[in-house]
Formats: sequence, C-alpha cells, structure tokens
Amino acid sequence: MSDNFLLFELLPGFEHHKVDVGHGVEIAVSIGGSGPPLLLLHGHPQTRALWHRVAPTLSKSHRVIAADLRGYGDSSKPSGGRNHEKYSKRIMAQDQVTMMKKLGFDSFSILAHDRGARVAHRLAMDHSGVVERMILLDIAPTLAMYRKTSEVFARSYWHWFFLIQPTKLPEQLIEADPVTYIHEVMGHRSAGLAPFDKRALAEYERCITLRGTAHGICEDYRAAAGIDLEHDQEDVDAGRKLDIPLLVLWGKQGVVHNCFNPLEEWKLIANEVVGEALSCGHYIAEEAPQELLEHALPFYLSQTLKKGSK
Repeated sequence: MSDNFLLFELLPGFEHHKVDVGHGVEIAVSIGGSGPPLLLLHGHPQTRALWHRVAPTLSKSHRVIAADLRGYGDSSKPSGGRNHEKYSKRIMAQDQVTMMKKLGFDSFSILAHDRGARVAHRLAMDHSGVVERMILLDIAPTLAMYRKTSEVFARSYWHWFFLIQPTKLPEQLIEADPVTYIHEVMGHRSAGLAPFDKRALAEYERCITLRGTAHGICEDYRAAAGIDLEHDQEDVDAGRKLDIPLLVLWGKQGVVHNCFNPLEEWKLIANEVVGEALSCGHYIAEEAPQELLEHALPFYLSQTLKKGSK
C-alpha cells in the first residue's frame, strides 16, 4: 500500500499497490470501483495521479486500474539497456499485460494519454484479443510524428529531441532542477499551469525527484526514437493494423492538432477508428474532464451493453 497521502486525497476510495511483473520490475497501481476492467495509462512527465478528475466517475461503472509506467511515478526505474530496449513500448506494454493478469484480468479496455497512449498502441498491436476497446488522448502514431516533424513541431516539442540525447547529459540537466523541468514542460503548453490541481502538481514534482526518474524518462524517449520506430515500421511493412474499436481524442488548442491530422493518421493503421478534437489543450483529463467523460462513458458502456445482450 502507498504511504503517499496525495494519492489518497486525489483518488478517494482507491487502493494503492505495487505489482511484481518480473525481472525486478514493480508497477505501482491505484485500483477502485467495480465492473469491467479499465486500464488507465498516463503520459510524460506525469503519473497515475493525472486521472484524479475522471477516475472516480469511471469507477462507478468499471474496475479502474491506474498504473505508473516503468520509469515514472512509483514504478521501478531500471537501466535502459544497450539499445534502450528495456523502455521499448513493447516491454512497457508487457509490464501492463503481466500486471493486469496478476490482478485477474486477461482482457480489458484502455484509456491512455501521451506516452501511455504509445504504450497502449503497442500493447493492442502485440497482444491480440487482450484489448477490448481503447481511447488514445492527444497523440498521432509515433512513426508518423517523427517522419512528419516540422520546425513548428520541433520548437514546441523540444523535449522530444532533448531527452533522446546520449546519457547522461539530459539526466544531469533534469536532476539539477527537476521541479523547474516539470514546470517548463507542462507550463509552456496552451493553458499554462492553471488547469492542474495543486495536489496533483505536487505529486508530479515529488515523482520527478525520485532516484532514476530522469533516466527512465530519457530512456522512454530514446526508445521511441529508435527501437519503437523499428517495431512500428515492421507493422506497416507486414500490413498489420489495430483491429479493435478505437476512439482518438485530441486538444484543439494543442500542438498535435496544429501539426498533424490525428484521425487520418490513425485510420492508416487501425481498422475501426473514430475521433475528434476537444475544446482544450494537451492535458485533456485535467483541462476538460467532463468533456472527456462525455465521450468515454458511452464508448466503454456500449461494449458492456453489447456483452450483456449476448
């Protein structure tokens, strides 16, 4: 159980645990509610705390499992390996599959933001039949975003290119003032720091200072710019596509909306996808929680009703 009082405040009624997924890695999770299992995966540079404005409502109809990705939050932060393979989205996805199986769930739905959405993409691609339906927030596919990078995108998503520099320069710069790093990355988005609950922001600040977090974050991005692109290209070359109901949502005030066409990019690699832009920026679950719930609940509940009619 977590001794972090902020999580108890942000996610009332949830239980907090760590699940051993093997190879010396533990995944920190917060679990609440009852019903069909729904896995929530956060993005950079945040933690499972980002779901605090939507998880309580989701838990009224689902068994909600909010997890910290490896390298983030209270989860383990192993070294990355020679080719950064320990932070490939394939390995990070396997963490979540193993964790969910240990909790008793062989299949589940996913709601994922940012880096977590990239893990979710790989999870659904690699583990046929495990993911029932999925919502991805404010991303286009990694391969498309790197291949179609523009000057506007590079200036706005500067951290994509900073974090992939060879160890240990980025790590040392982050560790020199980790709270400033959090504020710079999150505060320079469209809405600044205003949307964030002070307790959630304090939780992000706490976790960025934990030993190994800077390295974990960098390895996540280094893998994304290398081994993950190889895996994504292999899918394209083989004609493999996501074959589950997929809903993609993104912020109309965000960089992804300005630099890419998310829905069209996902249509290239998914057979059943719908989506639209919401009236917010990048941090959808914290900037526009009600709007997110208005899309998410019908999407997930339609599957529950469909199962109940069989």
